[in-house]
Amino acid sequence: MTEDTRKLLDGLGTTVPSVDYKRPTPNQVFEYIRDEIISMQLLPGQKISENTLAEKFSVSRTPIREALNRLSTLGFVEVRPQRGTFVTKLSMSFILEARFIRESLEVAVVNQLAENRVDSMAMECEKILADQAKAAKKKDALLFQQLDDRFHMTLADATGFKRVGGAIELEKAHMDRVRNLSLVELTGQYEHVLKQHHAILDAIMSGSPQQAVQAMRTHMRDVFNILKIAPVNHPEFFV
Repeated sequence: MTEDTRKLLDGLGTTVPSVDYKRPTPNQVFEYIRDEIISMQLLPGQKISENTLAEKFSVSRTPIREALNRLSTLGFVEVRPQRGTFVTKLSMSFILEARFIRESLEVAVVNQLAENRVDSMAMECEKILADQAKAAKKKDALLFQQLDDRFHMTLADATGFKRVGGAIELEKAHMDRVRNLSLVELTGQYEHVLKQHHAILDAIMSGSPQQAVQAMRTHMRDVFNILKIAPVNHPEFFV
């Protein structure tokens, strides 16, 4: 891993929160570990210490194990009997499946919005894209990525279907591990991504489901560019 990549990943790291006893502790531990995995603070293949996490959160190992079991079900960690719990390495077949599911959902989202225009969504997306343009000008890869996520979540939320955003977020989380690993290599694509975002929004607001679907499909399939880069530059993280 290059020094530039490590600096960017360090900026994505999470801080350990104090436990909020109004919320289930396993949920908080789950969110923390998941975010550390997605941000690549916990690297593929790295061992996770239950004792260390218990000390960080000042809790017993029971909620830690519950969180790890949930992460195992979602494919983020692997529990090896007598050996411990490890962050799963990146699987190309798993990532491609997640990409397929996400594309299907994102395409359905823009089709729905093109048929049912939501003006408040358009205003929010325009603001996000303006902020993305500013981030691009500053070459702020982390902020640009965060705004990218917000753009897609704003579209999903505008459908009015409460589970859609969560489903997209779950599937894209697996892709985000690769995306975060490739931040340095992708910093030159700001204008390209912005152009695609504008095309998606314009198609939605013009009331053309066909154009919106095609614009989103084109955008979603750009991920193949990342998948060509990451395994070559970081083979130790892939199976």
